[in-house]
Amino acid sequence: MAVLGLGTYRCRDVTAAARAAMAAGVTVIDTAPVYAKGNAHDQLAALLPHHPGVQISTKAGHMTRSQAQAAQRAGLITPEEAVRCHSIAPAYLRHRITANITEIGRDRLDLLYLHNPEHDAHGDRKRLLEQITQAFTTFEESAHRGDIAGYGIATWSGFTSGAFTIHELIAAAQQAAGSARTHLRAIQLPVSLIELAVLAEALHGTGPIAEAAGAGLDVWASAPLNGGELADLVTSDLAQFIRPGSSHVAAALSVVASTPGLTGALLSASTTAHWQEASRAFQRPAIPPTHLQDICRVLRA
Repeated sequence: MAVLGLGTYRCRDVTAAARAAMAAGVTVIDTAPVYAKGNAHDQLAALLPHHPGVQISTKAGHMTRSQAQAAQRAGLITPEEAVRCHSIAPAYLRHRITANITEIGRDRLDLLYLHNPEHDAHGDRKRLLEQITQAFTTFEESAHRGDIAGYGIATWSGFTSGAFTIHELIAAAQQAAGSARTHLRAIQLPVSLIELAVLAEALHGTGPIAEAAGAGLDVWASAPLNGGELADLVTSDLAQFIRPGSSHVAAALSVVASTPGLTGALLSASTTAHWQEASRAFQRPAIPPTHLQDICRVLRA
């Protein structure tokens, strides 16, 4: 079974959500400099000295408007990148690594994701893979300096759109590192009752989840409740079909928790009651693969 982590993307109050998550025993928190209107790092920094064992993953790529304007004034990004509020150029990534460390208040970053690199691809896969390789080279250099322990890709549509594959990311990391040993550690992608394609593939031992897990990478599911929408979209009949006796939320989470090859899921819950319900769903025995296949068939019909 997968484990639970806190994902801060949709948290209005990151401090309250982190406190509730850590009180529930959560030891992984995922964030980004653009979350909480650019204040997520600052909100976490006040709590982390009291929780040295909590692992923090953050990102580089997307920016708030004010972050983009500051980066442009510093000559780190182009005017076009400032308008898009997104860049994976080496100069900006180096700046963001230093800024992330300072904002979070730790000596190094546990895990740094390249944030939605497909955002600026415009269908040019060759150019995108070159940009990813350059970004990974920057990350490898930072890892050798001790600034980051590992890196990965956090994507929304990169795998499902065909922008890149796990094998291409591994090859890019090997090229960046100059050897087969790299600091590529994880991927993050949406997995839920809405995003069933990657789950269905994993059940057959194919697709990004199976390929990443097979290569020894951690695989984290983002948006397991699709931004909270599944709490209302799951019907009582569907919940009973998925797992008899489960609430709507617990049923949806149980499917994600049972996905083969998944390391964990990042949930944006902010109350003790929500974490307790989610924890129970993740601690129950996994749904058998044959029933997961039935669920996929019903929902994709």
